[in-house]
Amino acid sequence: MSGSLKAKRSVIQSVVRTIDRWKSVGVAEVGHLDSWQRSQLGATVVAGSVSHAEEVADAIERRIWVTPDVTVLSIDRDWWEAP
Repeated sequence: MSGSLKAKRSVIQSVVRTIDRWKSVGVAEVGHLDSWQRSQLGATVVAGSVSHAEEVADAIERRIWVTPDVTVLSIDRDWWEAP
C-alpha cells in the first residue's frame, strides 16, 4: 500500500469516492483505520435482482483490483435478501 497513513488515506479515499458515486452503492473504510499498512473496505449494494447485485459487486471488485498501490488480501461477500 503506502508508506504513511496520509498516503494510504489518499489511495483509499480515491477508491471510495469513485465507487460511492455509483447508483445504489455505498462504500466506506471500515477497518484498520489507524494502520498505514492495511485497510478494510465495506460496500453495500441495493438491487432489484440477484444478478444485478452480482454485476455491481463484480464491478466494485474490479475497481479495487486495478487500483495502483493496492494489494488485495481477500474479498468476502455476504448476501442479505429482504423478506
